[in-house]
Amino acid sequence: MRISKSMAIFFMLITFPLTCMAEDIRVGAGAAPTENILKPIKAHFEKATGLTLVTFASGPKNAFIDLEKGALDAAAAGLTFDDWMALLKKESVNVADPKAYQSVVIGKDKVIVLTHKSNPVKNLSKEQLKSIFTGKTTNWKDVGGNDAPVLIVWGKLTQGTNSMFVKNMMDGAEPTKEVLEATTAEDVKNAVETNPEAIGIGPLSLAGPTLNIPSTPDLSRAMTLITKGAPKTGVQKLISYIAGDGNQYVKK
Repeated sequence: MRISKSMAIFFMLITFPLTCMAEDIRVGAGAAPTENILKPIKAHFEKATGLTLVTFASGPKNAFIDLEKGALDAAAAGLTFDDWMALLKKESVNVADPKAYQSVVIGKDKVIVLTHKSNPVKNLSKEQLKSIFTGKTTNWKDVGGNDAPVLIVWGKLTQGTNSMFVKNMMDGAEPTKEVLEATTAEDVKNAVETNPEAIGIGPLSLAGPTLNIPSTPDLSRAMTLITKGAPKTGVQKLISYIAGDGNQYVKK
């Protein structure tokens, strides 16, 4: 059967969008991998591979739950796999079989302390940080700052950052409940930028001229990506890109 020129053009037009539609890679993530890796590499990765990287800054708890449901292709957090599993247990998330998940370290990050750019405090010790975040120190003058109340900003969706800080900087002590509640790492940054008395924590990528970053004890951590079962082809390309050509765009 002969196909007319007009029919050929018609079939080409209706099939073109299907053949050119990019594959989505859906990744739920915590603050560190979102800000340090996934956001910075997105445009470069998509241009290099033809894939579309869709990131949900939902925090390690929600990212894992969504991965378990099959709503995501991968999840990432600023935690080792073991620390991630420990966090989920603490958050009452049942992980039926941890061995069902494959993990890979995709980078390293440093947890930093954020204060308003007008804050004169340039150094905070582990003891001072523990006292501030447990609510014992309530005035900046007690740590060398102005006579002003301390306002703690705490992210609901930055559980990886929070848990690492509590474990290593606060020796597991319970953080105060008297906080200004934020959501993502970017939201924590915005709250600190707009409140002269504020203090918060976040990934290294948040550092910049709009904030004062006091010197504190080093707190480094791994950033881990997990999949349920073996990574899909698109996720494997993402992992390879982060380790290879994309590494130059990763914030360090």
